[in-house]
Formats: sequence, structure tokens, C-alpha cells
Amino acid sequence: MKLTVVGCSGSFPSADSACSSYLVEADGFRLLLDMGNGALGELQRHIGLYDLDAVFLSHLHADHCIDMCAYFVARYYRHDGGRCDALPVYGPEGTEQRLTTAYEDVPDEKSMSEVFDFRTLKPGSFALGPFQVRTERVRHPVEAFGIRIEHDGKSLTYSGDTGVSDSLNELAAEADLFLCEASFTHGKEDIPDLHLNGREAGEQAQRANVGRLVLTHIPPWTDGSRNLEDAQAMYDGPSELARAGATYQI
Repeated sequence: MKLTVVGCSGSFPSADSACSSYLVEADGFRLLLDMGNGALGELQRHIGLYDLDAVFLSHLHADHCIDMCAYFVARYYRHDGGRCDALPVYGPEGTEQRLTTAYEDVPDEKSMSEVFDFRTLKPGSFALGPFQVRTERVRHPVEAFGIRIEHDGKSLTYSGDTGVSDSLNELAAEADLFLCEASFTHGKEDIPDLHLNGREAGEQAQRANVGRLVLTHIPPWTDGSRNLEDAQAMYDGPSELARAGATYQI
């Protein structure tokens, strides 16, 4: 698998990165994990506008899904050959309504479903292109999912947004790469079931015995280097901060 960080800023775009969006590719299949603020523009640096095969939306906060509204425009009003076929979009219950409400001025209430094939996420496993996928609920104020993706004996786990979570531990177990949020600073913010800090992300990685930890979803007002140091104090494997444009072969 190839992982490309399209955007990794938490809560709102930074000067250097769009919000959460990660491209996973294998055997010619392209799966996008989240499409937050600014992600659609950055995605086009890596693949063509119509080259996606599926989208996974971890939850329905704007910094993880709002550029799907812009992508609707690109797919619905396509000028070079007619409207696009419906793209599989896996998201929490209510995804279609959320995006329709956010866009507001859709031609009719079913327009979104003409270009997006909405599929409601539930905890469990399923095949998606060449991937074997497992999704589980994680701890966040809205319905939110983490995801484990396996292909050819390798595995990638993406936390989405979450507080400390046993289900995330299960998803990350022995993963080759753990893409884990670290929004909060240890000793500064302490809000349960919302986000992880760097120390907690490191603890999750250590418990799950992952091969590599990549910290992501760090807001522009948070010191990423501090969060990385805190994670490294708890996790003894290789670790780094996500950065827009970075790629990983898994």
C-alpha cells in the first residue's frame, strides 16, 4: 500500500496544510480517508479529480468532510463528458443529509446521491477493492469511526478523531503504520472522549505494538514538536509528525 498525506491539520487548515485527508492506494485502487477543509485542492496534486474509487468519512465534523460539498460540484456539473457515476462514500448514519444541508442549494434533495453512493458505516469488516477493511466506533462527541486497512500482509490503522479508546487499540494491534490523532497537549487540555494528546497517542501505539507511529490532526495552535516528544516518551518505535505531501510505502 501507498499512503499519501493530503492534509493533516486539525480543526482548521494551517498555512502549510489542509485539514484531514489521506490517500491510500494499492493495485490501482484509490481510497480517500476523509476530505476536510482545503483537501480537494491538495488532492489534485496527487491524482486526477475523478480518479478516486471510494471515500471513507470517519465522522461528520467539517474538518473531516466539508470538501465533499465542493467535490459534489465537480462530479455533478462535470464539463468533460457528463455527470460522474456514483462514487461509494462510507460514512456515519446521516452523511447524505449532513452534506446536503451543508451545501444547501442542491438542485433537489436527491442530487447528492446521484454522484455519491452513500453507504452507512457499522462496526465490522468488509472487502473494499483490494483491501480488507475493519471499522470500529471510537470515542468522540459525534458518531465516529477508526479504520484498519489490510492488503498483501500489511496493515494501516487510522484513528480518525477519538479520545482514549479500547476499540482503537484493537484496530491498531500490530499495525505496520498507525496514523493517530494527537490534537491536545499533555497537561494543558484534559477533556475526556474528545481527542488524544501526544502522550496518549504514544501509549496507544505502545500497547498495540505498532511498527510506526505518525501523529496527525494537530491544530495550528498546538506545538507538534511537543506532542511528538510526549509520544516518544511512551512509545519506543519509530515516530514522526505527519506533513502534507508525505508518502509512506506500507
